[in-house]
Amino acid sequence: MKVLKQLGKNMKLAVFDFDSTLMDGETIDFLAKPLGLEEKVAKITEEAMAGRLDFFESLIQRVSLLKGLEYNKAVEICKDLPLMPGAYETVSELKKMGYKVICFSGGFRIGTSPAKEKLGLNADFSNILHEKDGVLTGLVGGDMMFGFSKGDMIQRVQSMLGVSVENTLVVGDGANDVSMFKYASKKVAFCAKDVLKKEANIIVDKKDLTQILKSI
Repeated sequence: MKVLKQLGKNMKLAVFDFDSTLMDGETIDFLAKPLGLEEKVAKITEEAMAGRLDFFESLIQRVSLLKGLEYNKAVEICKDLPLMPGAYETVSELKKMGYKVICFSGGFRIGTSPAKEKLGLNADFSNILHEKDGVLTGLVGGDMMFGFSKGDMIQRVQSMLGVSVENTLVVGDGANDVSMFKYASKKVAFCAKDVLKKEANIIVDKKDLTQILKSI
C-alpha cells in the first residue's frame, strides 16, 4: 500500500458517469425498447436522475421490467450504444495529461465494458443484470446499486491509488453522481439535472465532452 501511495502522489484520477455522460442516452431505455417499455422506463429514469425517486428503488423497478428479454439480445444492443460526442478525444487527452480514466455507472457491465474497450478506459465499475436460461430474470446486483455507491467507490479507488481530492476530476449528469462530487476538486455537471449543478464548480451544457478540457 505504501508503494501504491508513493506512486499515486502525482497521479490524477478522472471518474466519468456512463449513461448520458460518456454514452449518449440511458442504457436501460435502449434495453426496454424491444419490449415496448421504453417510455415507461424513461419516465422512471427521469425521476431518479432528477433526485425525486430513490436510486435503488428506481433501479429495482426498472430492471424488473426487463424480465424475459433475451440475454444475447441485450448484449448485442449494448455493443452498439452511441458514445457521447467528444468522448474519444476527451479520454485520450486526459490520459495524455496523466489521468487514470475510469467509469462508474448505475447501469450495467454489458454496456460499460464494451465502452471501456473502445475508449481505452482504465477500469469500469457497474452493475450486472442477472440472467438464467438465456433470458433476463428482472434481477440486478453489483457495485453501483445505491445513491451513495459512487461516493463510496471513489474513496476506495483514491485510497488504493493514493490519489488526492485535489487531483481528482468527476463528471456526471444526475442525482446518483452527487455522492462522488464531494471527493473531487473538479466537479463537472455535464448536460446535468439541477440537483447536480448545485454541487458542481464546472458546468457544461453543450453535448460535447471536449468542452470539459477548457476548464481543467
